[in-house]
Amino acid sequence: MAVASLAKAASIWAGGLLLGLGIPYLPAVTSPRLSSFIGDFPMPDYPLVFPFFKNSATNATSAPNRAAFTCDASHAYRTELVSLEPLIIYIHNLITPAETAALLETAEPRFAPSEVTKHGRHQRTRDRTSSSAGLPRDDPAVMCVLNRTRSFLGTMLRDGWDEMGPPQLVRYTTGQRFNVHHDWYEVPQWAADGSNRKWNRVASFFAILQDDCTGGETYFPYAKPITRPSPRGERMWLGERRKTHKGAHEEEPLWREHEDGGLAFRPVAGNAIFWVNLHANGTGDRRTMHAGLPLDSGLKTAMNIWPRQYYPSE
Repeated sequence: MAVASLAKAASIWAGGLLLGLGIPYLPAVTSPRLSSFIGDFPMPDYPLVFPFFKNSATNATSAPNRAAFTCDASHAYRTELVSLEPLIIYIHNLITPAETAALLETAEPRFAPSEVTKHGRHQRTRDRTSSSAGLPRDDPAVMCVLNRTRSFLGTMLRDGWDEMGPPQLVRYTTGQRFNVHHDWYEVPQWAADGSNRKWNRVASFFAILQDDCTGGETYFPYAKPITRPSPRGERMWLGERRKTHKGAHEEEPLWREHEDGGLAFRPVAGNAIFWVNLHANGTGDRRTMHAGLPLDSGLKTAMNIWPRQYYPSE
């Protein structure tokens, strides 16, 4: 008798368990009239998986997976000295196409109207009409590029004290610009860790990711070429020449002497400009004033990288 009662109780318990597990799926297999008896039960948005059944079709995810990014630590680039007053170095092939694609994918949903820092506050201004997107430093492609640029800096940064600041993408469309400005801060910024330290942007990298545009040069009005023109008036070395968007047989230099003085650099995808912002005593070098000239047409996207140099507050 006791055995029969136990078996009956077990069958009732098993039946209740199966009914409970099956309730979420009744609407899919029953008529509307029958399913109307079911109250406000939380309906799962995924199929229930039993440990003793394995269905590869139901376990598959419908969301596309982002391709895993692989950093090419052996990637090579080439440099050219352009100016010593201030120090400006042109970097060929700093960013690879794979890195560009990954950076743009991360940045796309983050773009917003660009701001500037004035009197310690972030604000919009008519001087800067582009869009910007901050990038997370733990993103694989971001880390790859930051490690490469950190190596480029050598002993300019002190490990354990200085750091690579958070990078930013900036995008210009037709007519957009960034008037003459400097990257360093008039008043050094306090460290975010609450320590008694301040920092400033010791240098800048400006790497072009997209160059489907005309115009949009990066202009340094106070930059001077390393050598002066000779008495014979020979043209100065203005970098490797590339075909332009204007025609298959037309070429122009990567940078040129601007008609108002200084140097202007044409946007070329993958290439970058590097310059030093601060004097040896930590004050800003006004010769690094620069501008993003207006785009005549198209789209230009670039990556700003600002290494931070820290020093104790006085």
